[in-house]
Formats: sequence, structure tokens, C-alpha cells
Amino acid sequence: MTLSFKTSSPSSSRSTPKSIAGGDDSHFFHHSNKSTYRAHTTTLFLILLSLSFFGFFSLYSSPNVIYRAALFATTRPAKSGIVSYVINAQDSSNRRSNGPRRIRAEGVLWPGWEILVIVSPEEKVMPPLPGENYTCFYPNGEKSAARFAAVLPFTNRSAFRCGLPGIYRHHHPIPTPVFASSMSFPISPETRWPDLPLWNFVVFEAISTENDVVLFVKGPNRGLGSNRPPESFLCVFGDESDSAIKTPVTSSVQEVFRCPFPNVTIDTPVKIYLEAVVTGKDTAKTVPSVAYYTPKRRLAKPSEKSLLCATTMVFNVAKYLREWVMYHSTIGIRRFIIYDNGSDDELNDVVEVLKSEGYDVIKVLWIWPKTQEAGFSHAAVYGNDSCTWMMYLDVDEFLFSPAWDNRSKPSDQMIRSLLPSDQKSMIGQVSFKSYEFGPSNQTEHPRGGVTQGYTCRRVEEQRHKSIVRLSAVEHSLYTAIHHFGLKGEYEWRVADVEEGVVNHYKYQAWREFKAKFKRRVSAYVVDWTRVSNPKSRDRTPGLGFRPIEPEGWAQKFCEITDLRLKRLTRKWFGYPGKNGYRMVWQR
Repeated sequence: MTLSFKTSSPSSSRSTPKSIAGGDDSHFFHHSNKSTYRAHTTTLFLILLSLSFFGFFSLYSSPNVIYRAALFATTRPAKSGIVSYVINAQDSSNRRSNGPRRIRAEGVLWPGWEILVIVSPEEKVMPPLPGENYTCFYPNGEKSAARFAAVLPFTNRSAFRCGLPGIYRHHHPIPTPVFASSMSFPISPETRWPDLPLWNFVVFEAISTENDVVLFVKGPNRGLGSNRPPESFLCVFGDESDSAIKTPVTSSVQEVFRCPFPNVTIDTPVKIYLEAVVTGKDTAKTVPSVAYYTPKRRLAKPSEKSLLCATTMVFNVAKYLREWVMYHSTIGIRRFIIYDNGSDDELNDVVEVLKSEGYDVIKVLWIWPKTQEAGFSHAAVYGNDSCTWMMYLDVDEFLFSPAWDNRSKPSDQMIRSLLPSDQKSMIGQVSFKSYEFGPSNQTEHPRGGVTQGYTCRRVEEQRHKSIVRLSAVEHSLYTAIHHFGLKGEYEWRVADVEEGVVNHYKYQAWREFKAKFKRRVSAYVVDWTRVSNPKSRDRTPGLGFRPIEPEGWAQKFCEITDLRLKRLTRKWFGYPGKNGYRMVWQR
């Protein structure tokens, strides 16, 4: 039997600015009769005014002009052949003429007493135009303004944020608000108020591979070493009803669950859940979900696989990104996949400039907080179609080999020389130890970049970072941030520091470091301001739990001067300027 899930979806249209060709108006100004001249002049003025108004309105209502992809933080790969995301939008005039309406949406309680409201795939909701007031309404008459957050990739859904009224902050369960397109909206007494999912227990993302579906789920596997066996769960495709299709979970590790496709045809997006298997008279417990299963389809012909890619997860790193991309691109990285954890700086602009300069940079919006492990696992799936090897480094980390010191210029084979040369090699991962650099007496971000400004480090070698062969990653997608679990037939090699090492510019000028204090993406320190896991190596020695500059910060962590990468990058990327040497990434 073939079962097809259908959803009703209004056809979308895209308004486009009209092209108005002006004619020759000179005949209006050659009449001898003054009254006729004045009449024609008035007519011309009215025509031009009308045309100007019409042109302005067409421009104003065009989503192509107003809603640039860079502004929305949507992923828009340039010539990468992976995928392209487009906002499906109704004509602006239609939006206004429809009047206030309830919009189908679901929500999840976000950190900071906010609700992330995600519009259902059936709805065509664009970011608000001036004068539009999306609003969240609650059972007791409370309401809060909805602020546009992003257009989510993969499912192309608009997301908004609403503040949770104080009356509900100690209320359990919290009702899911009604989402409407106006500041006033009549609420029927029969309105249902489903319980609002909490961020610590929810299915938040899903991605399809060639063979199965990968779910990213908060809650069921909590804490290190607490992975429940896969047979404890089922994947549920479709709303919880008799028509929902269930398949067994084949892997359950960390926040990643995998399950096979249903054996029926599903040709439109459907909600996907994770269900806990129970025995006896207990009722099955389903993890709430804001994720959708989307049948995998290629929107463009797949490009040739890049030998080397790099991925990282970032928040407000625009000032660092050019240096990181330009350096690693020159020594061999062909594609950069940037997971944006909700940046509100100039990241989009920097990415667009890099792309215009010929760098292959893809930005994936990943708004889910404190999910670095899940994001890296997602990258292993997302990048598998286009990348053979994937380097996992932060933007304050730079890979180099001391053996390159005598090279007068960089080569795109340099990183490749650190990996197995034999294509039949069973080495699936190469890791490099890191050196942690201190503030080096800097009081602000160095003009020439981190490689030029930070030159003093700790002696002891620190955690490693890895380049992994994606085909060697084990089915569970297990990652410890610094390395992946590998399939049984593959080996893991750790390079000697004289072969290759990572310069980690971790402890920067206080102003820069302080910005990381609360928002740093760490799997082992969820919140630096809480007295939890105090001995983690992710914590800063002597910093404590408050973002207050420790005495003598500028000289901390300075045990040995290390100028190797500074000299190397200056030789490769520096050039004389009016005020001394400049680096190519300076703007």
C-alpha cells in the first residue's frame, strides 16, 4: 500500500518591480497656447507623480529588494551545488488585504523567558513589513509583540520571538500562544491551548540522508554516558493519530537519533517526533517536536566533491572570519561551512564579501543554543555530499606546520600533506594538539589579526582538533567536539607537534574575551556564570563565575613567546602600507 501525506498549501507568488519605460515628453513644451501649456504641464506632473508612486510601491513590495538573503541569515550557497533556500512569499498587497488572521505555528520555550514561534510549512509568512504587528496571545488576555528572528533553512519557515508574560513564568504547563498578524485578535472561548514544549525536551531539527533520517533531540539522553538504547525509541512521521507512520530507531547517542524512511510515500513535509517505547499499561511518551521531515530532493546538480572542507560554529565573529578563511583557504581548504548560532553582528556582510572575492563560504543558520555537538554531527551529514575530509576548527584556531617556515609562499597542498597520501589508507581521522595563547599585552583586537597580535602562550600542549574523513564517521555520528567516533575498520592518528599544531588564540584582550563569557558555545560548560563543572578545561583558570577582568589579565597565560605563525603569515600575507605592514585581510 502506498500512503501519501498531503497538506493544503496556498500557491505563492513573488512580486517584482515593474519596469516603466518613459516616452518623449518634449512635445508638451512647444505649444504656443499658454493655457494648453499649463494644462499639459499639470497633466504631465500628475502622470509623473503617479508613475513615481507606482514605481516606489512596486520597489517597496518586492521581497527581492527588501528581503535580501544576507539580512535574514538564510543559507544561500554560491555555486556550491549543495542547496539553495528561497523565501516563499505571497504578494505584499495580498498580505495586507487579508486583514488580521491567525497563523498556524508552534513554539518552544527559549532561554531567557522567550518563546520561539515557528510558522508551519503550510503558511506563507514573510518577515513583517512596516505597519505589520505579529503578536502572541495568551488565555488570560495577555499578549506580547512578536519580533522576527529568522527564516530557518531546510524547511524554509519563518521564526519569531515573543516575550513570555511574567504571570506564566512560574506556571506549568505553559500554554502555547495563539500567533496572529495583528495587535488585536478575537480569541474564541473554544480555543485550544496546547502545552508549550520546553527547550530541554524537544525534537528541534531533522535532516535526511540517502538512506535514513537523522533527528536532533534535546532531553532523552541527558548527561555524559547516559545514552539510552535505540530500541527504546521509535520515529513517528506525521501528527499523532492513526495515520502516523512509525519506524525503529537505529542509533541513539547524545542528541542524535537515526531511523529508516517510512515504507510509504510521503511527498510533503510532515512533523516528525521521537516516541519512547513502553511496555505494559503505560502510555507511550512522545517528545514534543518543532521539526519536520522533508523528503530528500536535490535542488541542484551535485557539485564535484571538494577534497578538503572546514566547518565551525560561530556567534558574532565577523571581525575574525576574514583572517581565518583567507589563511586556511590559501593552504588548502576548498569550502567553508559556517554554522551561525544566531549572530547579530556583520557576519552576513563579511560572508557576502568573501563570496564575492571567490571564496566558497556557505552559512547555515543554526539558532539552537548550546548544541555544538549536535551541530558538528549535523555538519558531518550536511557536508558529506560535497566534502571528502572535514576540518573542525574554531575561528580563533589556526592549523600550521613548523615545517612550512622555510616556504616563501603558501601552497594549497599544505594541509593535504598532513593527511594520508594513499587513497586506500584506513586512517579516518588525523588530530593535532593545540597551544593556547594568552592576551599578550593586547588591550583590543589587534589590527593585523590574531596571528599578528597574540604571540605569548602556555607551554603545555592542550586539547586536539581534528580533520575527519566523513565516510569513516560511525553511524551514530558521535562527537566529542574535538574528534569523532570512527567505524571499526578505520584508525585514528594524532600528529606530533613538529608535524602539525593548532594555534588557539583563546585568551584574548579582555574586551574580546568578555564577549565570550556568557555566550561561548561549550558542550561541557553550559553557562559560565553557574557554579557547575568548575574543573572543566573549558573554564578559564582564575576567572571565576562573573565577567569581571582579573587583575593582570593582559599578562596572563604567557609562559613562552612563540612568533612562528606571526612571522609566517607576515611573510605570506603582509605588504608595506602607509603605517607599516598591513595584512591582506585588513579592510
